[in-house]
Amino acid sequence: MTLHGKIEADTGTVMGGADAIARPPVPDDAVMLRAAVELTRDISAARPSIYWPDMMGSAALGYGALALAILTDSTALALAAGVVAALALYRALLFIHELTHIHRNALPGFRLAWNIIVGIPMLTPSFMYEGVHTLHHARTRYGTADDPEYLPLALMKPWSLPLFVIAALLAPPALLVRFAILTPLGALFPRLRRLLWERYSALSINPAFRRRPPEGEFRRMVFWQETGACIWAVLVLASTQFIGWRPLLVAVAVFSATALLNQLRTLVAHLWENDGDAMTVTAQYLDSVNVPPPVPAVLLWAPVGLRYHALHHLLPSLPYHSLGEAHQRLVKHLGSQSTYMRASHRGMIPLVMRIARSTISRA
Repeated sequence: MTLHGKIEADTGTVMGGADAIARPPVPDDAVMLRAAVELTRDISAARPSIYWPDMMGSAALGYGALALAILTDSTALALAAGVVAALALYRALLFIHELTHIHRNALPGFRLAWNIIVGIPMLTPSFMYEGVHTLHHARTRYGTADDPEYLPLALMKPWSLPLFVIAALLAPPALLVRFAILTPLGALFPRLRRLLWERYSALSINPAFRRRPPEGEFRRMVFWQETGACIWAVLVLASTQFIGWRPLLVAVAVFSATALLNQLRTLVAHLWENDGDAMTVTAQYLDSVNVPPPVPAVLLWAPVGLRYHALHHLLPSLPYHSLGEAHQRLVKHLGSQSTYMRASHRGMIPLVMRIARSTISRA
């Protein structure tokens, strides 16, 4: 049985299955929901003066450090440069999350630029997230079997957790095969093309998720992004015949580190305690995670506003640069004993330990 098959089988026991745990519904906190909207109206616009330099600077630093890691003869310098490259490119890559939420006219040219500079070179064009991530925010989908970005990890078996994390290391070589080999074959064989789209065109963690065919303008966007990623992947593989395998192997190692870091962040983005039932907005918020200051390390593993992931579920369209200010306003307005504060946690390690203890208790 494949990893996806194992997780899928394990998921079936907790998402609406016989072993699902009955939990009392969490009522919506109307005061919190109203305050979240009313207190942030004046900071809801995406600011190009922040988005563009942040994305471009992160990409430039990441690619520069990657080049140094490839070219240097010093092992120590290569490792240091590789760490910088992984962290910087991770930040640049996470702007894909912003692309799914900002209004299409808010940042003219940003989507195109991001795909050319980051998405296609890292074989993660924005179509792999756009039209998928918004399903995770759908009021009646979050935490259910129809949510592409939800697995009840806290309710699963202990082995599910390490496999979930380690599987991310395979993402870069898998994406290289997907775009360099399977995409051209999919153009020749419609059945393969349909399989690629349904199961291997989305950044989802729910193995039961099947993607619907693209339509209209989005279909045209998918075509040029996928074509670009295919051409780039073929050129990367072909380049090994002229410059050797070292550049590709170093790049794959850096991108694997980036994928691993993102998977760890995903692991602690939620508490993963829902058993498959539809949830109120407040319940979704409390199943999500904020890691507010002072936790300096979170700036590395949850950049681009993702340290306020629970707040993001209250206000999905609020730009990342406004989340810190929104958090401060809500804490001041609602108080330290409010429902809002119950989604605040102390960092990655305590969150991983909490989820691990939950899985061990079900062994």
